[in-house]
Amino acid sequence: MVMASSKERETFVYIAKLAEQAERYEEMVDSMKNVANLDVELTVEEGNLLSVGYKNVIGARRASWRIMSSIEQKEETKGNEINAKRIKEYRNKVESELANICNDVMKVIDEHLIPSATAGESTVFYYKMKGDYYRYLAEFKSGNEKKEASNQSMKAYEILNSPERACHLAKQAFDEAISELDTLNEDSYKDSTLIMQLLRDNLTLWTSDIPEDGEDAHKVNGIAKLGGGEDAEVVMAGRTSLRI
Repeated sequence: MVMASSKERETFVYIAKLAEQAERYEEMVDSMKNVANLDVELTVEEGNLLSVGYKNVIGARRASWRIMSSIEQKEETKGNEINAKRIKEYRNKVESELANICNDVMKVIDEHLIPSATAGESTVFYYKMKGDYYRYLAEFKSGNEKKEASNQSMKAYEILNSPERACHLAKQAFDEAISELDTLNEDSYKDSTLIMQLLRDNLTLWTSDIPEDGEDAHKVNGIAKLGGGEDAEVVMAGRTSLRI
């Protein structure tokens, strides 16, 4: 049974990588959900595959929602009430899809990923995902639903409510990563510097009100600027996962 599950897992992961290359993200998500349903702790690569799949599935709909909302507002400004009503009905359909995706992510995280996680890094990653998808809900919800989604997002992002400890751990991870950079191959080096850039940007924001000693500030700013701050999943989306 263990061997069968291991073989199934390998197959699901391979199909997810293939689906990513073919930009068939719904199927990528389905394959990685099958892995999550095995109730095993996901590897870093598997967690990234799941995250990237969901990010692309919801990303297209978030873009559609923003475009529709903008056009709807313009039609209302022009007094074209009939067109505005048509757009609103279409927008409601997209909002339903967005809500279903967000709820699906929450279910996978709460029922499978967090219970199976033993490493602290994995747990933080999944709570961060929860925060992201509650934030996406808050983007289009209104009234009490918007407030609840916003509160749940904040709760997921600040599970320990210890910003000073978070900054300390982030700096420690950054410093340790710098010492290992010279040992990496080219692909790993590129991935690592992208992630470290994200960490550097976040640290800059988190510690903007906290005096830093010269050495730490020098280390944090020592990574070349590779782009603005982004969601971790967006950074990981630039990776080529398929290795065949």
